Amino acid sequence: MANWGSLGSRGNVHDRRGMAGAAVGGVSLTGFVLYMVFNLLMGGDVGDVLGQLDSIPVVQQPGVQSEQFKGEDSYEVFASTVLGSNNAMWRQLFGGINRNYTEPTLVLFRQSTQSGCGGVNSQVGPHYCPADQTIYLDETFFDELTRRFGAEGGDVAEAYVIAHEVAHHAQHQLGIFDEFSSVSGLDNETSVKLELQADCFAGLWANSIKGKGVLEPGEIREAMDAAAAVGDDRIQKRVTGQVNPESWTHGSSDQRVSWFNRGYESGQLNVCNTL
Repeated sequence: MANWGSLGSRGNVHDRRGMAGAAVGGVSLTGFVLYMVFNLLMGGDVGDVLGQLDSIPVVQQPGVQSEQFKGEDSYEVFASTVLGSNNAMWRQLFGGINRNYTEPTLVLFRQSTQSGCGGVNSQVGPHYCPADQTIYLDETFFDELTRRFGAEGGDVAEAYVIAHEVAHHAQHQLGIFDEFSSVSGLDNETSVKLELQADCFAGLWANSIKGKGVLEPGEIREAMDAAAAVGDDRIQKRVTGQVNPESWTHGSSDQRVSWFNRGYESGQLNVCNTL
């Protein structure tokens, strides 16, 4: 396990786990899962999916947290520390280009909650909502990642996922979403470019914590394994038995690992240009 305690920065985490929050009322999401797997697994291009989420009725219930999650637990500390280290890197990178960086919020939840982009269910997977500049994460997603998609798991893999979502926040603040849309529209090819850039940005974060006594030798492979596990080709092969590159939204396993490594090995923002 990585030594996250060697990182001093903390990010803004709201813990909604154990709350009777927003429940998706009267709607079965079983048939929605495969769509989420291909379009929002590990975050990503939320436009089309969030439009569908807005159409799902959400029943608001009192936000009372169960005793199990009251107070700060080890996972909340871990998520806050990883988020804080990402923020520290992005503040520095934004400063280098004379831009101001606004920190995102990370919401931990289980089962369901409400976001600025609509109702959120565990089956959506970790994702970033630009409307409220917030990352939504159900940590039980990682059990699914190992069980269904063959990832090795581990805390470094989970940190990579958080870094990938913070990368989408950085893309939003830098105006990259708008730039990509103006060039080719939010089609599948554009979505892949955005996702691979976010993987490269996650690699920049991994580079930024080198030499800080965080990672043991070889632990970075957990992050690369997680990136490979959610490649579109691997997911399609596992779920449908076929691979259709034209329908990809995140890129292949090899592409995701390659772009992560590009950021990790260089530590330079300009190497992550996928446009």
